[in-house]
Amino acid sequence: MQSQLFSPFQIGQLTLPNRIVIAPMCQYSAQDGMPSDWHLMHLGAMSHSGAGLLILEATAVEARGRISPLDLGIWSDAHRDALKDLVQRLRQYSSMPLAIQLAHAGRKASSAAPWNGGQLLSAEQGGWQTVAPSAIPHYAHDAAPDALTLDDIQEVRQAFTQGARRALEAGFDSIELHAAHGYLLHQFMSPLSNQRTDQYGGSLENRLRLTLEIFDDMKQVLPANYPLGIRISASDWAEGGWDLDSSLALTRELEKRGCAFIHVSSGGLAAHQNIPLEPGYQVPFAKAIKAITTMPVIAVGLITEAKQAEQILQEQEADLIGVARVMLYNPHWPWHAAAELGAGIHAPRQYWRSQPREVKNLFIGM
Repeated sequence: MQSQLFSPFQIGQLTLPNRIVIAPMCQYSAQDGMPSDWHLMHLGAMSHSGAGLLILEATAVEARGRISPLDLGIWSDAHRDALKDLVQRLRQYSSMPLAIQLAHAGRKASSAAPWNGGQLLSAEQGGWQTVAPSAIPHYAHDAAPDALTLDDIQEVRQAFTQGARRALEAGFDSIELHAAHGYLLHQFMSPLSNQRTDQYGGSLENRLRLTLEIFDDMKQVLPANYPLGIRISASDWAEGGWDLDSSLALTRELEKRGCAFIHVSSGGLAAHQNIPLEPGYQVPFAKAIKAITTMPVIAVGLITEAKQAEQILQEQEADLIGVARVMLYNPHWPWHAAAELGAGIHAPRQYWRSQPREVKNLFIGM
């Protein structure tokens, strides 16, 4: 049987050579939002992995929307130019499609890098005042964020719109809107973090409003059929929070708007979340969403084995497979998956001599 994992796939105008998606992974290595040599080295390695699509890490549309002071940004044309240079350098040696994730961390911004504890930073530590739908901190002991005013919300909308324009001008093939993991748009959608009483709070329709407005805004500045997708947390894993039914409602609204794909993760909003970590623990969410939409669905979450990924596709639980931390551990994971599944994969000619003797016809020229 031909491998589904290594079959081509179409997302809008973009043809992927296979169904492996390298999901966004924050590197905490930027300076004032600008990519560094680390990004070139890291993304260069990822771009030689043979995956079908590489999505750059969460890139902040506002300086105050960075998770940490070391996050990538796209809030100025100077950032666009630096990212354009990065894209051009990567494309000298790799034809892998490149996407970028546009994000705003909201109340989870102004935090230390994970290897420095990840805690909220004070102004004296290089932090800044965070913002959110309501003045509710992520952790009870954190300083409260400022609740965004209606004027502030319009500024956030404009920041995402300008971020989409700059991402297009920088040469990215696709954009993923980050509405997951407890960051700003997820904060607006979850009743645990959104206690507003205006048009952006209360009912599910109101809590979805900002995410859908921003999606519509971004579509307006992108060419027709340009792949604009989204990443969501399908559940808060907490009582009274955002849940699968809410995610299904969001999915239906996004499909009406021509969303190119939906990347299904979970969690990240509630400090008291209770997640049963096990291989493929988020795949049931992807399966449920795939059952009600024609949008391509990306499954992610402790998918670390080639046969596991293949089975998810064969059983039609998702259309594409997102891999992240396993790629940090083994940047050539797609090579090994292709060898195990008897498929071919794109690799630089400089690496062809590495093909094991017992494996036949593994590498395809780039």
